Amino acid sequence: MQPSADLVGAWRWGASVDVVPIPGGLINTSYRVERAGAPIAALQRLNTSIFRPEVHFDIDAVTGRLAERGVETPRLLPTSDGRLWAEAADGGVWRALTWHGERTFDKVGTLDEARSAGALVARFHAAVDGFDWDFRHVRPGAHDTDAHMAGLRAAVSEHVGHRLAGAVRPLADEILGRWADHPGASAGPERVIHGDLKISNIRFVGARAATLIDLDTFQRGTLQVELGDAMRSWCNRAAEDAEEAALDEQIFAAALHGYAEGWRSAGGGPSDHEWDEIATGLERIALELASRFARDALEERYFGFNPRFGGRGEHNLVRARGQLVLARRAAVRRAALHERVLQARG
Repeated sequence: MQPSADLVGAWRWGASVDVVPIPGGLINTSYRVERAGAPIAALQRLNTSIFRPEVHFDIDAVTGRLAERGVETPRLLPTSDGRLWAEAADGGVWRALTWHGERTFDKVGTLDEARSAGALVARFHAAVDGFDWDFRHVRPGAHDTDAHMAGLRAAVSEHVGHRLAGAVRPLADEILGRWADHPGASAGPERVIHGDLKISNIRFVGARAATLIDLDTFQRGTLQVELGDAMRSWCNRAAEDAEEAALDEQIFAAALHGYAEGWRSAGGGPSDHEWDEIATGLERIALELASRFARDALEERYFGFNPRFGGRGEHNLVRARGQLVLARRAAVRRAALHERVLQARG
């Protein structure tokens, strides 16, 4: 649904603007605000079934810290009456953020892109290291892998009559079995993290990673979660909605070399324990996401979908299969991936 003129007018743009849909978002609906054909802001309708409006206080605080430390970041644009978000006539919650970078993509194209993305993430982590902020919007269990596995188990039991139940059940059995054999979730320490570092949440200028976007998921969490999620996205040469997966160890190594270099330039860095959990983190998050996609293949209520797959369930089934393949490959290569981590950290 295109935002109304009244809604767009909640911000002072200084001149007439055009609002153009941005395709591809799984959670929030996004638009590009253009003046004379040039993008000046991102306008988004918040998915309030997942995020409360108070999340904008967290975004404003963390991005303020990043800007203070010299890290490029989108900033919330206050409305004409000084608020961090606007409410539409239908109750929808909208926000505007400054526009940064030239492009996003769904797959890493080159080793230079991977290295630059890793360095950007390190600069982000260094900038928020020790940041004392009481998050207003917390999503308990966002990466509680045990809870996600329990949710999958319950969905399989509750939806035995679903049209995809026969396809999901063997998938769920393998996901649950692999998680039972995994070393498990990290015990910490917890840091301020982005919380959703898939490659499409990084804006690039050429091959340079310029800034992180999709900032609703700022939270406290472990680097096993943060970097595991990044690596399972960046190192998969197949699309996220493909049933196959290709684990690219060169991308993995380049990204971690960039991450180590970024920390060296900023000062400080992860502990030995945190470095040691990165390889198993990739496997963990692939299994976790496979469980979430498999669950939503039956419940059909959370993730967005492309109708070309037939329905929400069918699209999520494809996604679940792809993430499970990635988890299998990460398990086979666990020792080799850990060796790449050791080489990167020096």
